[in-house]
Amino acid sequence: MLAYYTNLIVDFVRQHPNWAAAIVCALAFGESLAFVSLILPFWGIMVFGIGPLIGATEAFNFWAVVCAAAIGAALGDWLSYWIGYHYHERVQGFWPLRNHPRLLEQGREFFQRWGAWAIILGRFSGPLRASVPIVAGSVEMPWIAFQFANWSSAFVWAAVLLMPGSFAGKWLLEHGGQWLLDHGGQGVLDILG
Repeated sequence: MLAYYTNLIVDFVRQHPNWAAAIVCALAFGESLAFVSLILPFWGIMVFGIGPLIGATEAFNFWAVVCAAAIGAALGDWLSYWIGYHYHERVQGFWPLRNHPRLLEQGREFFQRWGAWAIILGRFSGPLRASVPIVAGSVEMPWIAFQFANWSSAFVWAAVLLMPGSFAGKWLLEHGGQWLLDHGGQGVLDILG
């Protein structure tokens, strides 16, 4: 089922490159929002589906898509922080977090060890990406410190996430790999999914 929707999204972006930034922003938002990221691995669509498209054609502006991904990721973490700030310990009872009881505990341990750096480091770790912003909010990390770590790491994360696929797409296009560009990303997602 995930493969079906992945194909729809990637095909839509391929046919409508003007929508790439908005779609990547929404995917990054979902990937960074604590509740959604536990259910749907949107990073795979961006890495294996949209990243190669960016490099394979000049219809996409790489930096515009990176900025859109960073904005979506930062907004997702910001909302997660807000949820933690306003609901504190009650957030553990929210679905789907209640199905992952160790997730917030791991986020707390990581946050206690690394402080503000946990926001930056956690963005690059799937399970921690979902819990660290909520923990930061629940312990009432100062808003300015959170936002600085949040926004700066979001731009680094977006570039790191999209660059490999973009470079691979460009290389494949230059070396006759159009079929792989059209079908290879989906094959990888099918294996992961």
